[in-house]
Amino acid sequence: MSEVSNEKSRNDVIVRTSIIAIIANILLVAFKMTIGFLSNSIAIILDAVNNLSDAMSSIITIVGTKLAGRKPDKKHPLGHGRIEYLTSMIISAIVLYAGITSLIESVKSILNKETVNYTNVMLIIIAVAVLVKIVLGRFVKAQGEKYNSDALVASGSDAMFDAVLSFSVLASAIIYKLTNISLEAYVAIVISIFIIKAGFGMLKETISDILGRRAEKELTVTIKRIVSSFKEVRGAFDLFVYNFGPSKNYASIHVEVPDSMTIDDFDVLTRKIEQEVYHKTGVILTGIGAYSYNTKDDEISEIRNKVQEIVFSHDFAFQLHGFYLDKKAKDMRFDVVMSFDVEPGDGAKILTTELKNVYPDYNIEITPDIDISE
Repeated sequence: MSEVSNEKSRNDVIVRTSIIAIIANILLVAFKMTIGFLSNSIAIILDAVNNLSDAMSSIITIVGTKLAGRKPDKKHPLGHGRIEYLTSMIISAIVLYAGITSLIESVKSILNKETVNYTNVMLIIIAVAVLVKIVLGRFVKAQGEKYNSDALVASGSDAMFDAVLSFSVLASAIIYKLTNISLEAYVAIVISIFIIKAGFGMLKETISDILGRRAEKELTVTIKRIVSSFKEVRGAFDLFVYNFGPSKNYASIHVEVPDSMTIDDFDVLTRKIEQEVYHKTGVILTGIGAYSYNTKDDEISEIRNKVQEIVFSHDFAFQLHGFYLDKKAKDMRFDVVMSFDVEPGDGAKILTTELKNVYPDYNIEITPDIDISE
């Protein structure tokens, strides 16, 4: 199946799941609003409002998915996938609003000392609503995780919190009928705080996606393992993964290859690597750079080992790669992956100074790298 077909299938699933969520939430809104007004229960009315916000979230998810699924154009050559992150942010804001509103209204209910009146039929309907939200939440979240949709995952998580909220309302209603003690407003306050916390958590995750987070360890390790599996490659480094929406990843990488390799051989190698990485991970390698390593002088290996010893004596140095030494031209060059605790330029200066003391005749060129992937 082609990438376009996969994307269309994914979008269709997201839209279908969102439509199911909209229908379920609208039915729940109708039932809960009716019960809330009949019983004079602020908790149930707020619960209904929360379900209405869920329906709105699903509508936003559909709109976002449709916009994100638009074909690439001249202005956006890598597609519109990142729109889904914006819809996830909007959903997170809706969850926060619902939580804050519930908190305010619950406090008002306590101050006004409002009384409630539940019937057994109302309790049964609330219990059914709890089960519906649990099933709906698990279904929507599972679809979101399966098809890598942050918006669906956020909606599913919100539905699960709604189920907890509804269950708490049910429990407080049962306690009220048995003891005539009203706890629903206090229960609503506690649940509102959890909803607000969840909203902040979702918002934080979405903002992290928009800013550009560190690529997942499993993905980067897999890509480097695939690249390093080719016999001509001694190591894979400097893997940058660029995300342009869920399941839309592009990347670049450097490989260490022998100094005896011709440009023709390298061209054949990089094409094989690109095909293998895409076939096994779905990531498109947009560029493969080369580090040449010495193969014609055994003494250089000893120098490299000494250089590594000096470099790794510093805690800020995580990795050394791309080492090449030209004895005739007296040039030594390599890259060092450095900690975020040190300024790259300062770290390179420290290492250069120490290496100059050991190899004063060499021109030493150190390129500081960012610790961007595993």
